[in-house]
Amino acid sequence: MAPSRTQALLLAAVTFNALWGSALAITRYSIPEEMEEGSFVANLATDLGLDVRSMVERQAKLDVIHSKNYLDINKDTGELIIREKIDRESICMTKTTSCFLKMDVILENPIRIFNIELEIMDINDNAPVFRRKTIYLDVSEATPPGERFSLTNAVDADVGANSIKTYYLSKSKYFSIDIQTGSDGSKYVDLVLDGNLDREMDQVHHLILTAVDGGVPPRSGTASIIINVLDINDNAPVFSQAVFEVDVSENTVAGSVVMTLNATDLDEGTNAQLLYSYTLYTSEKTQELFSLDPNSGEIKVKGVIDFEEIQNFEMHIQAQDRGAAPLSGHCKVMVSVTDLNDNYPELTIKSLKSAVMENAAVGTLIAVVGVGDRDSGNNGEVELSLSQQGSLPFALHPSSEGYFELLISKPLDREIQSKYEITLRVSDKGSPPLSESETFTLEIHDINDNAPTFPRSFYTIHVMENNLPGALLTSLSAFDPDLNENQYLVYFIMEKEIVNTSMSMLFSINPENGDLYALKTFDYEREREYLFHIEARDSGVPPLSSNVTVHIIILDQNDNTPVIVSPWRAQGSVVEEVIPRSTDKGHLVAKVIAIDADSEQNARVTYQLLQISDSSLFSLDQYNGEIRTTRMFSYRDPRQQRLVIVAKDNGDPALSATVTVKISTVENAMAFSETTELPLEYDVFTDLNLYLVIGLGAVSFLLLITILVIIVLKCQKPKPKAIKIPPVNRNSVISRNSVISQRSSTIADSTLISSDAYWYSLFLAETRKGKVVVRQPIIPKGAGYFVSSIPRSIGPSETTESRASTLEQATRRELP
Repeated sequence: MAPSRTQALLLAAVTFNALWGSALAITRYSIPEEMEEGSFVANLATDLGLDVRSMVERQAKLDVIHSKNYLDINKDTGELIIREKIDRESICMTKTTSCFLKMDVILENPIRIFNIELEIMDINDNAPVFRRKTIYLDVSEATPPGERFSLTNAVDADVGANSIKTYYLSKSKYFSIDIQTGSDGSKYVDLVLDGNLDREMDQVHHLILTAVDGGVPPRSGTASIIINVLDINDNAPVFSQAVFEVDVSENTVAGSVVMTLNATDLDEGTNAQLLYSYTLYTSEKTQELFSLDPNSGEIKVKGVIDFEEIQNFEMHIQAQDRGAAPLSGHCKVMVSVTDLNDNYPELTIKSLKSAVMENAAVGTLIAVVGVGDRDSGNNGEVELSLSQQGSLPFALHPSSEGYFELLISKPLDREIQSKYEITLRVSDKGSPPLSESETFTLEIHDINDNAPTFPRSFYTIHVMENNLPGALLTSLSAFDPDLNENQYLVYFIMEKEIVNTSMSMLFSINPENGDLYALKTFDYEREREYLFHIEARDSGVPPLSSNVTVHIIILDQNDNTPVIVSPWRAQGSVVEEVIPRSTDKGHLVAKVIAIDADSEQNARVTYQLLQISDSSLFSLDQYNGEIRTTRMFSYRDPRQQRLVIVAKDNGDPALSATVTVKISTVENAMAFSETTELPLEYDVFTDLNLYLVIGLGAVSFLLLITILVIIVLKCQKPKPKAIKIPPVNRNSVISRNSVISQRSSTIADSTLISSDAYWYSLFLAETRKGKVVVRQPIIPKGAGYFVSSIPRSIGPSETTESRASTLEQATRRELP
């Protein structure tokens, strides 16, 4: 480290005073090296007895001899200062204790020269350095202790106390150092061997040599010493085991490696290169069957190894190194020959059945299977198995040593599976195991164990009436999963009579394919449905059969024209109605009622005015057929009006009937019937309250009459005879005439149920203010009708006899 400026001044003053008395001609200064630039060295003006101003005037300058100009003069102050750092080692190359820098101070006008010597004092600014950072030494492991080895010295650019003082060696149990001092005071070091080396334990030794100088603080340098221990042949080859045991399979291919010996030698180089060889204790037979590679120690198969001839081999092998005095190691190799599973197991099938009936009992014998293997031990133990054993209805059971029975373990069903591919597999327990398999086919013969089945148990077939005889209705195909004759089916209609008519006269079925035909033309108005059974029977022995219920429903066609039953008239005659001219608006003139023997939409009748003399006077309700006045009569209106009304059903195409109504108006309320007229008079009240009372009474009376009429009709309705049908797949007895379509009308209209209802309708039509006219019916005896403006399922049908209208009788009792 460079000294401070104050230290430099003190050192320069002391030096100057010491030399002042002895040599006035030369001025000497002493400074340490490495001072900073601008550092103060001395005051030349004072030391040389010069005025500071004269140094400027006389142009004082500094001339350095044989060196760089490290210093400079401050002319303003007369001081000598450091211009550039001074390295003592670069100025004074030789390792001398003294180092001077000589220079002259030159003044002009007059010229004057002052000699100055500047001593550069050494500081410890350099650490010891080894010429080689790494020192390599080769030492034989046979070198005796005490042997010395010269090491490269370290150098230090500093001098005196700052130069190398001593050396240190890193810790080692084999080596130490010995420090020597030269005549010039330099330090030398020797490496000394302290113990016996063993290359097999430590092949390389790493040491650190440190050089330390005497400076304050001290500096040091290091060098790495790498000592390679040279080998000698002092170790014999060694095998990892004294005895090796190895297994070799018989019939191993020549050239196969049995094992590789790997002896180790702790030496190196030729001392560790080994040669393998058989010793004299190895038999010639073994050497014929096995080869030994002398360099790699690899033992290979050379001949054919047969377990049945020799089961074990013994080899004696030595490993010898290639040292000057070769050393050797020995081992023994025991080779055991392993028997191979080289014989396949045998499988024989005896008493084999190629086919069985599907009703064969569980436990029936299918085949006897014999197994065997010529090998011994595990290689000769065999196992017999059945492929897909869990899904096949067969099982294996041991019968005697080496024999198994193949039996039926589950019931057979040919319809599920008609044949089986049975695979028997025999395997031994060798490693790897060997196996053989054999496959045979078992046919399952059919028996008649399945009855024919129809896709459905009940068939509903809709047939439009007026069909052509011989038309195909449907095909009833049954299925029988059996084979051959057990599968051939014949179809029959199970005989049944309806009103002394056999079903075979109405329907026919093809016995081979089940096609069902109609033999007659059906009439919806006579018969609505047929219910019978068809049987399918196979040709097995005994035959099996099943039947199915067939429900034939006859569909209606619009083949009946509406019949007008009210107002009643003779064939082709005109209906005449008489009403007073004082009739109010909305008065019921007449009610047209038509019936249609069809059903549903085909029987739904609507009414329309086809012709009318005055459309502003009358209106017709299209649903109930009521003719009402739309206004009161005026003096301009003719006394006779003519209306043509058409009743049309809702079929496609629609059918219709017409009626002509001739309406005559009179000045009074008296009207005349076609036959006998019996007037019934009552007082006409003008008071509104009396009208209300009379209206309520009339409504109550009419309601009572209606209830009585319905009760009479219910009591007198003939009951049809029911024909019982044997129930097949149905729980109820269905009558031949019991199925009648029930329909609900969307129109609230009056319904004519019988002749009584007919006269009741006339009663409503003919009631006038104050008079009731009762007409005798002109209907042939014995002719009655079921009539309704709501479609009915049955057309005109005869009743047992004509009955006098209950309404008529009640009216007659009212007459005076």
